[in-house]
Amino acid sequence: MVLRHEATVLKRQVVRPKSDWADRALLAALARFLPSMLRAHRLVTPGTLLAWRRRLSRRAWTHPHRTGRPGTSKEVRDLVLRLAQENPRWGYRRVHGELVRLGVRVSAATVRRILRSRRQPPAPRSFDTSWQTFLRLQAKGLLACDFFHVDTIFLKRLYVLFVMEVETRRVHFLGVTAHPAGAWTAQQARNLLMALGHRATSFRFLIRDRDAKFTAAFDEIFTSQGVTVMKTPPRTPRANCYAERWIRHRPNRVHRPHADLQRMPPSINPERVHRSLQQPSPAPVPLATPT
Repeated sequence: MVLRHEATVLKRQVVRPKSDWADRALLAALARFLPSMLRAHRLVTPGTLLAWRRRLSRRAWTHPHRTGRPGTSKEVRDLVLRLAQENPRWGYRRVHGELVRLGVRVSAATVRRILRSRRQPPAPRSFDTSWQTFLRLQAKGLLACDFFHVDTIFLKRLYVLFVMEVETRRVHFLGVTAHPAGAWTAQQARNLLMALGHRATSFRFLIRDRDAKFTAAFDEIFTSQGVTVMKTPPRTPRANCYAERWIRHRPNRVHRPHADLQRMPPSINPERVHRSLQQPSPAPVPLATPT
């Protein structure tokens, strides 16, 4: 108790004792021989010994504390942003390729991260290239064709081939048959172009599905007139939405004989206004002149 009280008095006079490395080494070596009860009341506590050990470890290992890839320099970040701003059609892959050509070593993920940090998407969407936009912009020179079937009263299935002018929604019935084949489909395409006459050159695209009845001869008839045939993806009826919508809402979907199918109207209702056509009808009726 006397020794403990003397140590307390000494601690009042010395705010923080200063010891060199020799004192620390000696105290650390002798502390292991002291009972655990006495270690907590010595000048050097176990916590102090652990602190000395951590300090020695930090001085022994000289590698940098920061791990991982080094940061991207400001010059590289400015170059990435400059390429993306001056070339809005480029995505981050194209920007990364140009950087590789310039000898700048940077990954594609880093380029994408730099563009996202500046709120610029890695694939710029300033130019809308969606299928819906294509259909809307090219409606004036767009044709859509497809088949639909009708079951007669005698349970005989007939197939009807039609082509729609997307701009006016006018529907051309090309033919009706119980056995649609490639040669028959090609002949109906020739009949359509003959019926259109000089108007055939005003169309640029024809949308069709991947039905086997649309053979290479069918496509050749349209390509010879400067019409590009565009195939929809497999099992994607929405890509040919105009034709599919008309099939779903075609008039009088009840059973009808072959002769009645030949007299079907050229559209659902030629005189009904269409909201998608800015309110005009597919075949506007001329106004009567007042007498």
